[in-house]
Amino acid sequence: MVSEGLGQRQHPIREDDLAARIDALPASGGLWGFIVLLSLGGFFELYDLFQTGYISTGLIAEGIFHTGAQGVFGIADQAAFASATFLGLFLGASLLSPYADRIGRRVTFMYALLWYGVFSLGMAFQHHAEGVIFMRFMVGIGLGVELVTIDTYLTEWVPTHLRTRAFAFAFFIQFLSVPAVALMSWWLVPQTILGLSGWRYVVIAGAMASLIIWLVRKGLPESPRWLLQQKRFGDVRTVMQAMEKRCGMGEQADFPQRERLPGTHPSGRGRFRDIWSVQYRGRTLMLVVMNFFQAIGFFGFGNWLPALLSGKGASVTHSLLYAFFITLAYPLGALICSRYADRMENKWQIVFSCLTTVIFGSLFALQNNPVWLILCGFFITWSNAWLTYSYHSYQSEVFPTHIRARAVGFCYSFSRLSTVFSSILIGLILQYSGSVGVIAFIVASMVIVMLTIGLFGPKTRGIDLENI
Repeated sequence: MVSEGLGQRQHPIREDDLAARIDALPASGGLWGFIVLLSLGGFFELYDLFQTGYISTGLIAEGIFHTGAQGVFGIADQAAFASATFLGLFLGASLLSPYADRIGRRVTFMYALLWYGVFSLGMAFQHHAEGVIFMRFMVGIGLGVELVTIDTYLTEWVPTHLRTRAFAFAFFIQFLSVPAVALMSWWLVPQTILGLSGWRYVVIAGAMASLIIWLVRKGLPESPRWLLQQKRFGDVRTVMQAMEKRCGMGEQADFPQRERLPGTHPSGRGRFRDIWSVQYRGRTLMLVVMNFFQAIGFFGFGNWLPALLSGKGASVTHSLLYAFFITLAYPLGALICSRYADRMENKWQIVFSCLTTVIFGSLFALQNNPVWLILCGFFITWSNAWLTYSYHSYQSEVFPTHIRARAVGFCYSFSRLSTVFSSILIGLILQYSGSVGVIAFIVASMVIVMLTIGLFGPKTRGIDLENI
């Protein structure tokens, strides 16, 4: 890659010229291949997050986890396990994601993936609840950085007309992890193989696969928009030429030499106070509220799905099997939605996906028949997939490049913070009010998300990042 010093000796590049060059990238196999490669990092975050509900039964069966007041912190160890995960995610997203604005998307992404793999592998060989919970906390830190970096990375590389569609397809790849972990748990958790409990193999599989992917993806290009913020003009040319060649465009003409206009190169290093400027503080507050309450709906249903099904009378084995069929809606929903994702404003996709959760969540609470439970659960999961790709795309669009990772990380961290407390709260609601109480809690949270985004969210469809 061209050195920064050499890049600075070449003529500057304007943001609008770079945006036009990125928008000209065709929807080719090369571009979609890049999106798939990047999405594999998010695959492991979701794989790991959805382990919470599936491997806990194995940890209890082995005598590592305990229920009720017998747990390490005087609460069920499953609740502490979930809370430790999201506390780590909160710290990673809020405190470490700004490094993606400082040292680059690519480097931050690779370190976060390696961090996840190492500590996840360490968790698989713990024999006490304290060790499992601590390792889970450390895993969460790496994952908290990783997904924020993926969102900013993807937003900055994809042409405007493909932005939401790319997020939908990326989450199709990532959501394949959910039925994968559900099926592996159904198969492995009840077993002991070569002296190791099945839940350990579920964890090891994710850790080893992530380390392999880390080696494969070392050649990912840096974000050209981030390089431009650093005034590394030579590097911008290098990565753009490489991507254009990858997309089958051949060699393109150099960026035009134009007079540099005021504001064409904002400061390369954003500050925390920048996200509270007059221009962005309304968006920051809106996304903080949205993230806090959408996480209750998404993780409240996803992480507690086997327990909710058990509360409806299903056995452990049947609840895991039912959960597998329900979680197929995550990848299927994202894949089908990718066909029309760019035809509707992201803010309205968020609103309508929450409305779907409200409708089918209410129906789920009234069911006891296995077929209807699976059907309602399927549509709740579908709406969660729809919500996920639309809000991930949306929140990474509404901030400028120099504070994008910092702002998204800060707002997104509130989804992790809310889940730290809601994991414990849902456990208590399930204990005293049953599945109906949990579903009511989820439905109320989704209504708050609908009102927040519907009333205060700006439009982003078909607008270049620099002009939103």
